[in-house]
Amino acid sequence: MIESNQNPPLLRDYTQLLHESRDKVDVKRLVNHEPGMEECELPLVDLSGLWGENEEDRVSCASEICKASSEWGFFQIVNHGINLELLRKMRKEQVELFKASFERKTADGLLDNSYRWGNRTATCPKQLSWCEAFHVPLTKISDDTCYGEFDSLREVMQEYASAMQELAKSISKVLVTNMGVQQGVWEDNCDASTCFIRLNRYPPCPISPEVFGLVPHTDSDFLTILHQDEHVGGLQLMKDSKWVAVKPNTNALVVNIGDLFQAWSNDVYKSVEHKVIVNQEAERHSIAYFLCPSYESFIGCCEEERSIYRRFTFGEYRSQIQQDVKTFGHKVGLPRFLAST
Repeated sequence: MIESNQNPPLLRDYTQLLHESRDKVDVKRLVNHEPGMEECELPLVDLSGLWGENEEDRVSCASEICKASSEWGFFQIVNHGINLELLRKMRKEQVELFKASFERKTADGLLDNSYRWGNRTATCPKQLSWCEAFHVPLTKISDDTCYGEFDSLREVMQEYASAMQELAKSISKVLVTNMGVQQGVWEDNCDASTCFIRLNRYPPCPISPEVFGLVPHTDSDFLTILHQDEHVGGLQLMKDSKWVAVKPNTNALVVNIGDLFQAWSNDVYKSVEHKVIVNQEAERHSIAYFLCPSYESFIGCCEEERSIYRRFTFGEYRSQIQQDVKTFGHKVGLPRFLAST
């Protein structure tokens, strides 16, 4: 397969690694397309009840959000208040952006130099990520100098980021209130300066049984809102100790709990391991919004007297993850921050 001018040189860089690993690794253990993979429909929450004036509907909707966050760590939302036309425009702009040549995407200054691809430190197939992405901080979305010739992307992305930010805060308010904490106290931890949007593209992969689109991981934030590809699936999550495939829902957004909410809630809400598999023939796009605190914010527990985790800052958590990835090739995450027994 000859890589197009738009694709990063994933195949070129990974081919040697894959061949070298075949004698050392049982490739069958790395296959993403497991036989008989169960396809699941995530809990579906209609947020119209949350916006309405009926108290019973609001309570019922909030209960569904909290139950899904505790039992699944993932759920889908419809009637979420984000205009579907905005979602379509954002997807169109995203597709056009990724059509640019690899050389243009890596050019100095484009979207705050946020372009990244693959995993250049991978040493074995299970650490490979067959993807490219723009990891854009919210603080840079309004910067006109970041967009170059992609001028139409700026206005759409600004509107998209603002809408996602409000939606994320609304959902987090429900989760915080459920734990008996006043929203105003918790909001002090949130800071738009560390929130970001990640535009993902997973190119077709001719060796897809051996490569992940995104390696298994949990999210290192409070919560994530994902706008999935409407047609091409690929998201899988761990449920009851087995991987299940998430069926795409054209009209829904996906919400998942991050590590910080799990720690803050004392394991009431679950940050669940998930991954992306790639397709041999079709590309896949997705957009994720990550709600994060400031780096100096302490992630304490809402039940400090019997906290599972010690207090830590978001900056400390990020630093530990980077160190572990460098040392072990993967994130360790919350087990690093368990309270002393």
